[in-house]
Amino acid sequence: MLKEERQQRILEMLHQDGSVLASELSDVLSVSEDTIRRDLRDLFEAGLIQRVHGGAVLRAPRLRYSERVQQTIQGKTAIARAAIQLLRDGQVILMDGGTTTLQVARSIPYTLHATVITNSPAIAMELAEHPNVDMILLGGPLLKSTQTTAGIETVEALRSYQADICLLGICGLHVEAGISTTEREELYIKKVMIERSAEVVALASAEKLNSSTPYIVGPLKLLTHLVTEASVPEEVLMPFRYLGITTIKAEPTETANEKIRA
Repeated sequence: MLKEERQQRILEMLHQDGSVLASELSDVLSVSEDTIRRDLRDLFEAGLIQRVHGGAVLRAPRLRYSERVQQTIQGKTAIARAAIQLLRDGQVILMDGGTTTLQVARSIPYTLHATVITNSPAIAMELAEHPNVDMILLGGPLLKSTQTTAGIETVEALRSYQADICLLGICGLHVEAGISTTEREELYIKKVMIERSAEVVALASAEKLNSSTPYIVGPLKLLTHLVTEASVPEEVLMPFRYLGITTIKAEPTETANEKIRA
C-alpha cells in the first residue's frame, strides 16, 4: 500500500471510529508503528488530525468568524431553540462567545427575566434591547479571530460572578481528548466560565463531536448537558451519557414547527 493510500485509509478509520491507536493501525495496515507515527505526523502537519497519546483524533475545522456565522445556520437555530428550554426566570447566565451562542441570544424570548454575562460584543448587542434581561459585557482585549474579549481583565471579571448556568461554545468534544478550543486565549476564559457555573451546557453541532483542537479546556465530565443535532447517531452519544451528561438532540426547525401545528 502506498503512503497516500495508507493515510487515506487512516482518515477513513478516523471518520468511522472517531479515534485511532497507532498500535492498532500498525496491525490493520501491516506496517511498523514507526511508519504509522510518520503518517500521523504528516496528517497532523496537513491540519487534518489532532495527535493524542498513542494515536490521533479528528481535528475540528478552523474557520474565520465571518465564515462560521454563515455555516450550518439551520442546525445552530435548532440547537439554540433546544438550549433555551434550559433557561429559567431569575437565573444568572454565562454565555460564551461563538456563533451558536449568538443564535441562542437571538432566540431568548422577551418573557425571560434573567441576567446574562458574556464576553461577546455581538451577544451583548443582540440582548441590549431585551426588556427583561440585565446585560453585562466583560471587558478586555478583543480577540479578533473569535470576536470576543479575552485576557487577564476578562478572567478576573469572570471570577466576580457565580452563574446558575453556562452556555458553552464548542470547538471540539472527544471522549478521550475532552473539551478543546482553537485559541489559547479562549482556553482560560472557558475554564473559568465552567468553574463559576452550577450547570455547563455544551452547544455542539455534529461535526464538533469526536473531534479535537490544540488547546484542551478539560475532561468531558465537566459538562452537565450536551445539546447537539438530531442527526447525531445514538452510538456517538452513548459515551457522553455514560459520563452522566444529559444529552439533548435538537429537532430541525421544520420538524419542531410541524409538531407545534399538530
